[in-house]
Amino acid sequence: MKRLLLPIFLLLALTASAQNVKQIHQRAILVDTHNDALSNQLITKVDLGKLQTIGNFDMPRAKQAGLDVQVFSVWCGDQYGNGTAYAFANREIDSLDALIKRYPNKIKLVRTAADLQKTVAQKKLAAMIGVEGGHMIEDRLDYIDSLHKRGMAYLTLTWNNSTSWASSARDEVLHADTLKHKGLTDFGKQVVQRLNKLGVMIDLSHPGEQTFNDVMAITTKPVIASHSCVYALNPHRRNLKDYQLKAIAKNGGVVFLNFYSGFIDSAYNAKHEVYLAKHKTELDSLIKIYNDYDLASIRLNVINKTEADQFRPPLSMLIKHIHYMVKLIGADHVGIGSDFDGAESYPLGLDSILDYPKITAELVKLHYSEKDIDKILGGNFIRVLKANTGK
Repeated sequence: MKRLLLPIFLLLALTASAQNVKQIHQRAILVDTHNDALSNQLITKVDLGKLQTIGNFDMPRAKQAGLDVQVFSVWCGDQYGNGTAYAFANREIDSLDALIKRYPNKIKLVRTAADLQKTVAQKKLAAMIGVEGGHMIEDRLDYIDSLHKRGMAYLTLTWNNSTSWASSARDEVLHADTLKHKGLTDFGKQVVQRLNKLGVMIDLSHPGEQTFNDVMAITTKPVIASHSCVYALNPHRRNLKDYQLKAIAKNGGVVFLNFYSGFIDSAYNAKHEVYLAKHKTELDSLIKIYNDYDLASIRLNVINKTEADQFRPPLSMLIKHIHYMVKLIGADHVGIGSDFDGAESYPLGLDSILDYPKITAELVKLHYSEKDIDKILGGNFIRVLKANTGK
């Protein structure tokens, strides 16, 4: 009889723990600061208001996962420039507006923390806009004003490509010898000042170190890194070094964790290159179909899921990045910016937005307080948004 008591006790304890995780997750306002579903939707033409068999995000899964706020990335690559990039940004925002018009009882565009909380209370998905790449303002301050009027909550100062006024992490590391300038130019400083004045959050996930340092020297508002990881755990140029993490915390800002395997695991990229070489013909065919390398890479992994899964990092590795940041700069400065629908691989167990509760469960296992979990899942975003907009 005594031999049966321990397994039953453990079963009851596990059940109670699972219920506790579910309650914590459901009570929190869950915010994801970076998702590329809009960019993909322009190619795939899917209706994100309906359950999809491809991709990481749609509104039915968001409801099921307890996702309350989604910041949609408005993005285009460096093939777009002056005369085309701003128009493409507006086209993506048009697609979000169309989604909202189709489902007005399920999703709403919000601009302030107050409106966000009101919308969440109404059981609607609060949609926000993050413009990923300063090239989309086409060197014009009035385009910042126009995008702000359309709902731009943050501007990522650069994508991988530098602008004429700010250098990117990729270019500062890989193309330093050919850069015409490093960091912010005088016009770049005007951009920062305009964003501060308008209450648009400055996103430092893609800019290089010099641009980062120049921004931190002049910004009057808390900044964010909408989708970044820890350089000390994986020395990738897109990840943030300890001094940068500390600078963001000192500024009152927040770093939102990116789920991409290549930023989480230092061994991933080498394995991925071998895999891509093996499937080059297949990848080339997919690129012709989608006319987009990133989406073709995502589809390649879906087709070859069993093989691709073999070099995905474990979920525990992602949690290490969260825990490292919390230990270094505190739970007040950490959040979630998944980069779902923007990469070909995420840690095992994170296949879509339905898997957000797994992160909550891991934080509970690490004995994080419910207060700190609330901050990481969404509270910190609400705070930094309010600090920028004043509302």
